[in-house]
Amino acid sequence: MVAMLRIITDLAEITDELRRIGDRQNSDAIYDTEKLVQSILATVRSQGDQALIDYTNKFDRQPLTKATIKVSGAELDAAYQQISKDLLDAIRLAAQQIEAFHRQRTPKSWVQFGDDNVVLGKKYTPVDRAGLYVPGGRASYPSTVLMNAIPAKVAQVPRIVMVTPPGADLKINPAVLVAAQEAGIEEIYRVGGAQAIGALAYGTETIPNVDVITGPGNIYVTLAKKMVFGRVGIDSLAGPSEVLIIADSDANPAYLAADLLAQAEHDPMAAAILLTTSAKLAQQVQVEVEQQLENHPRRILTEKAIANYGFIGVVESIESAGELSNLFAPEHLELEIAEPWEMLPKIRHAGAIFLGNSTPEAVGDYLAGPNHTLPTSGAARYASALGVDTFMKHSSLIQYSPQALKKVSHAIQLLTEAEGLPSHGNSVSLRTNLDNS
Repeated sequence: MVAMLRIITDLAEITDELRRIGDRQNSDAIYDTEKLVQSILATVRSQGDQALIDYTNKFDRQPLTKATIKVSGAELDAAYQQISKDLLDAIRLAAQQIEAFHRQRTPKSWVQFGDDNVVLGKKYTPVDRAGLYVPGGRASYPSTVLMNAIPAKVAQVPRIVMVTPPGADLKINPAVLVAAQEAGIEEIYRVGGAQAIGALAYGTETIPNVDVITGPGNIYVTLAKKMVFGRVGIDSLAGPSEVLIIADSDANPAYLAADLLAQAEHDPMAAAILLTTSAKLAQQVQVEVEQQLENHPRRILTEKAIANYGFIGVVESIESAGELSNLFAPEHLELEIAEPWEMLPKIRHAGAIFLGNSTPEAVGDYLAGPNHTLPTSGAARYASALGVDTFMKHSSLIQYSPQALKKVSHAIQLLTEAEGLPSHGNSVSLRTNLDNS
């Protein structure tokens, strides 16, 4: 029996469900996971490669050795022979689109010349080393390789390394290896999980420590990134994927069902939510979901997601749906309504916004250009998509002339006295011949 997607018509119940789903990663069970992740990180820090070997054998059940941690050049070369020309063309098209978009978003250094020869500005520089985590497990993700690697490449990071869990016989999916090479990465290590994050943060005999770690993963990877943050920078703490769709009565129920299932098939904890003004459309989508699930190759996990974290909310107006969406702050927001651009000013919180009936979320996942590594679990209230700036930092530039310093010296003196920091004041008065008494 295919799980039925619930229809909710009560506004208070819809609100409560959105809050429950948004908080689905927080549970008492995470405490035990945190302790395990802390132990893994400490062991990797102290034992290096040997810890990676031991944990890969324990968790992935693969006989990793020091000689096989790094993917060989021969394996990289062979990957091109193991995928079709059509897939290679698709990877290259996606890479071109993604790079073109991110080149438009590269931060630029700047200076501003003010009065009295005051110069202010910012100098942007890339980090020295970036580490990219590409998940494995249920599926392979060449698109995730491109989305993480290309912004780092555009930022001109001197050294970019990638880690990814090995599959059977220590193999890495050839499409993943090809995508990495197309994005300019050839330093790849077959290790995953919290141990991979530890290796990137602390370094081992084989894997270099990096300055920034990006890429999504399971709860172990997410917690590990959280714990090493501060020693290294991270992109975000990725939670389970989610989509919220706002649809009017003219939306196509088959399209909506497909978009909901496209999100639910990621993970049993993925969220798939539709808000609509039409009770009729809600029922049609409910039926469509059941029909499209009948022969779905990932039916079991997709049903779990739909049953636990999916629903259709029937609301009074599109404006009400927008307010509920802002409350949820979805990773992906689809506006399948007649005039999506009119609705856009009312949307305050969303990782990526897909406008119109011909823009399924999948187009953004693969090759539209904007990044698909997005804030989840309500983080869109304060966070943004991964981009070139993730791999860069900026230094402030300040230059004062003697006359400019003299003009502001009295104000600085008053502030230093208010804070009880006399040497701060003295550093100014010595330059401007002020009495520092």
